[in-house]
Amino acid sequence: MRHTGPVVLAALVLLAGCSGGDSVGSAPPSATSRPTTQAAAPSPTAPATTTAATTTAPPSDPGTLTMAFAGDIHFEDYLAPLARDPEGLAELRSTLGAADLSMANLETAITQRGTKIGKEFHFRAPASALETVKGAGIDAVSMANNHGVDYGPVGLQDTLAAKKTSPIPIVGIGADEDEAFAPAVLEAKGLEVAVFGADQVWEMTLARYAAGPGKGGVASSTPSTRIAAAVRAAAAKYDLVVVFLHWGTDYQKCPDALSTQTAQALEAAGADIIVGGHSHRVNGAGWLGRAYVDYGLGNFVWWRSKEPDSRSGVLTLSVDVKAAKAAQRPAAGVVTKARWTPMLIGTDGIPRVPGAADSARLLGLWNDARPCTGLAAKPAE
Repeated sequence: MRHTGPVVLAALVLLAGCSGGDSVGSAPPSATSRPTTQAAAPSPTAPATTTAATTTAPPSDPGTLTMAFAGDIHFEDYLAPLARDPEGLAELRSTLGAADLSMANLETAITQRGTKIGKEFHFRAPASALETVKGAGIDAVSMANNHGVDYGPVGLQDTLAAKKTSPIPIVGIGADEDEAFAPAVLEAKGLEVAVFGADQVWEMTLARYAAGPGKGGVASSTPSTRIAAAVRAAAAKYDLVVVFLHWGTDYQKCPDALSTQTAQALEAAGADIIVGGHSHRVNGAGWLGRAYVDYGLGNFVWWRSKEPDSRSGVLTLSVDVKAAKAAQRPAAGVVTKARWTPMLIGTDGIPRVPGAADSARLLGLWNDARPCTGLAAKPAE
């Protein structure tokens, strides 16, 4: 449990941004170890690096918690059969599912009923899609996004019913604001990890279906005061705090002003990791104070397979277990290493690690995205 004070509440944020930075080839975490409540012995903090991952990793280090994050997932059009096959995304266990804990954005209503709300695109999937997502090795999803309530009140009713029986936790949506802003608490390597979801893309969903007192919908981070308060409370109780945001502007490779302001507010409130997406582009990432921030994870399981829409990947962060459990956080925070595994979405909608040349090219683009974010390539000394 974290004992917070004014210093401790400045935390680590996971931001995807735009910049150069040294990168070297590296391996993803092993897919063989995915504990839920196992205690962990501390180990020395590893040096901070930002790397690509292309090969199999050594066994999991008990002193390091790995957390992996990916962008938007839906099951529209030719992806629909995947939603009815629990093994449809099983190949992702070796990338996204290889970390101790993994999380993604589920960009769809969970319903077969309801009426489309007024917008251009509408996404939905049956409740069986949650088994498919679990089968990818994903431990939790956020549904705080601009497609979570695409089929109105009836669709929301079905989504909330599916949430109650879901095989994995769903955050960022609820029958009222208390439920929508409540974290899921995951356990691994002896750490209790609070994960939140919030949406700040202003369109029909937030205009009509932002969760409020006695009102169902998605958690809104516009303004950021409500989510910041929830983060502050979680930082006083849990070892690690993660916020998965739906933010940014469509088809832009750099964060907008609202995104950077929100990241700063959440870092000050005590978030350790801040990640997200929405722009359909891979943005950069880096350290902000004591937090690691990622402004754009890109599409992940998606219905467009041409670049730049098909540029995707998995962000894997290494967390120092001993530092995360300490009463006094280190000045550099607890995320010691960030690894981006570049991927390309195939014509079947599933992302895969490409060959060496494309992996190097895509990693270069990811590093080149950092400068416009204002994020640091390494944690503070």
